[in-house]
Amino acid sequence: MGIPSDSRPIRNACSLPGATVTGIIFDIQKFSIHDGPGIRTTVFLKGCALRCPWCHNPESLEAYPEISFIPSKCTGCGHCFKACPMNNHVLDSTGERRFDRTRCRRCGICADKCYAGAIERIGRETSVDNVIEDVEKDRAFYETSGGGMTVSGGEPLFQFEFTFALFQEAKRRGLHTCIETCGYAPFEYLEQLMPFVDLFLYDYKETDTVRHREYTGVPREGIVENLLRLDRLGAKTILRCPIIPGLNTRDDHFAGIAALAGRLDHIREVHLMPYHPLGKAKNERLGKTNPLLLGTFPDAGMVDAWITKVAAATQIPVKNGTTA
Repeated sequence: MGIPSDSRPIRNACSLPGATVTGIIFDIQKFSIHDGPGIRTTVFLKGCALRCPWCHNPESLEAYPEISFIPSKCTGCGHCFKACPMNNHVLDSTGERRFDRTRCRRCGICADKCYAGAIERIGRETSVDNVIEDVEKDRAFYETSGGGMTVSGGEPLFQFEFTFALFQEAKRRGLHTCIETCGYAPFEYLEQLMPFVDLFLYDYKETDTVRHREYTGVPREGIVENLLRLDRLGAKTILRCPIIPGLNTRDDHFAGIAALAGRLDHIREVHLMPYHPLGKAKNERLGKTNPLLLGTFPDAGMVDAWITKVAAATQIPVKNGTTA
């Protein structure tokens, strides 16, 4: 069972022959050490078909730019009041500063005028050439550490044409490449990327099929099938498993992780990714409801116990993905 055709990710609306391929990104993070081997530059794309309640990058879910507002940073200068064409920045009856998002067009004019950094437009359109030029600045670090470029999200396959063009250009320049993906896409996308991706950092979120759909909003079967097909074609993978207290910290899920890893001939490691609550503050800045209100990080003893359970059932190396 593959990914249904009506659930395919969007393609970039840019592809006339010879046209510059563009996409929407929200960050380029330098000196990343948890997104593949060595020192890397991670390019974060916007847009994802999944809606995992534990997502720590909620600013990545929508494929369009969004407005982040941090009230505590506001100095009351009033520039946004004058700049906003929709008059969405107001004082309420108590004199408290408010940002009315109901009519916001996400134009970012207010952010451009906010000298205090309280308002930020998350997401910008950019070209492949501009991204690669930024990535190339740290080539010396890649060469000494075995690093390179990682494309993450969101879900990179949600903007397939842009992602594909990024990897083509990166490999043309001799860069080591990784992709962080949930695998929810037509398999031909993954197959086309294979010659240009050195390592797939592949998410595995839940073993139980009913819980998987409940937690992510999409079925599990096509994601697993895509992973197995990639492996049969020789793709190198690291299985990355978000572990969320109270949701998937069950023995059957840990056994499921080990069982899936055991079916992969080209897997390098299993990384358990302990939940962290950083998405809570980001949701608030974006005016979104926090879907999961776990307030603390799992302690080291708890994480070690998870690793022990998975490691006991597989010969594949199992690590804490936040320190691997």
